[in-house]
Amino acid sequence: MTRRLRRNHSPALKAKVALAAIRGEQTLSELAQQFDVHPNQIKQWKEQLLAGIPEVFDSGGKKTAVPECDVTVLHAKIGQLTLENDFLEGALSKAGLLPSARR
Repeated sequence: MTRRLRRNHSPALKAKVALAAIRGEQTLSELAQQFDVHPNQIKQWKEQLLAGIPEVFDSGGKKTAVPECDVTVLHAKIGQLTLENDFLEGALSKAGLLPSARR
C-alpha cells in the first residue's frame, strides 16, 4: 500500500465540509467518501467551526490590524532613497549621461 502525499485543503473546502457535517444530513463516513477526506479530519474541522462561531457575532467591533512595521522607519527609508536618487541624478547630469536635471 502506497502512502498518499500530504494535501493542503483550502479554507473554502474546510468550511463546506464542516457545514455539511453540522447539518447532519449525511454521516461522517459518507461525507468522507464524498469529499475524499478522513472522517477524523471532518470531525476536527467541525469542532473548529463550532469553536469559532462566537467570534462572528462578537459585538466588540472590528479588530484593527497591527502594522507589521514601524511607519517612522518607512518614512526614514523613503527620505534616504530620495536623497540617493537626487544625488545620482545630479552626478549623471554632470557626467553628461542625462540631458539635464528634471527640475
